[in-house]
Amino acid sequence: MRVRLFCVPYSGASASVYARWQRGLPESLQVCPLELPGRGARFAEPLATDLSALARQLAAEILPLTDHPYALFGHSLGALLAVEVAYALRELGAPDPHVLVASGTEAPSVRDDQDLRQPLDDGQLIARLQTLGGTAPEVLDSPELLELILPVLRADFLLCGNYQPTERMPLNCPIRVFGGLQDDASPSALSAWQRETLGDFSLQWFEGGHFFIASSQAQVLAALAQEFKTASPQPAGVGSL
Repeated sequence: MRVRLFCVPYSGASASVYARWQRGLPESLQVCPLELPGRGARFAEPLATDLSALARQLAAEILPLTDHPYALFGHSLGALLAVEVAYALRELGAPDPHVLVASGTEAPSVRDDQDLRQPLDDGQLIARLQTLGGTAPEVLDSPELLELILPVLRADFLLCGNYQPTERMPLNCPIRVFGGLQDDASPSALSAWQRETLGDFSLQWFEGGHFFIASSQAQVLAALAQEFKTASPQPAGVGSL
């Protein structure tokens, strides 16, 4: 049976960052990018700054789709949203995901985002974009593009800054963590994701900095394909509405 792979974008991005992933993955995986409010097809909706509330909203939206085997993938901010979506789906009575893949960020239990609890000004946001890399120079040099991007990025950083993970029963699904060899996230901070599951855990490294999912995309997709090749999920029960 085909597995639905729900993919959550990182800060400042829309669902379109996963638009080409289907080409690099087997047909047994159906890439389902999740669009966040205030961007892409949901541009008219207000930007969210409460991560837990946003996760509950996303979980309610995809709940009807968990009647088939599914998995969750998120990079950076997307990883935090993905794990909170998994917890929210559990509260809604959905079956466990086949696997949760958390990419490119520290585990919830070891994060320190105090510097993001207040809105960053334009200069601070641009400086962070430059530090993280992955943003084309022509974007940083375009006032028109920055006018579109910076409000989204400001809200997304507030999502991280306002995020307060709570203690709860860990998930039962396996958690796979992807890290970039040249990224700032330490091995111990990535390994701490193991606290979020009672199931199997692994940490895999890829060449590249924070946006290794782009610079090492072929290797990342190969790792995802292998994950679903080695374990065939059983059909899931229908989640209660």
